[in-house]
Amino acid sequence: MDQFMIILLEFGLPVAAAVIMGIFIYIILRYILSSIVGQVQGMSGIVKALDNRVKTMNNDMIKLDILISHTLDLTPDAERISRADGKEDARRD
Repeated sequence: MDQFMIILLEFGLPVAAAVIMGIFIYIILRYILSSIVGQVQGMSGIVKALDNRVKTMNNDMIKLDILISHTLDLTPDAERISRADGKEDARRD
């Protein structure tokens, strides 16, 4: 409190008011950003869960495709199977 009074006496009321407004703006921005960071972290968790579900569903579709191909005596599409893993087919057959 003593420093505030010294600043007020030395520099005047406009400078003291600017300092107080700067502190107020800092507190408001910190509050807003902390809530935004929490929301972004929550959305990030949701996106990761959805990505995991998509990968699981893609693997299930590949399994079904292979089972149906085997049942109908068709050759499974090796390129599609390798693309599902995100890799190129490394086999040389």
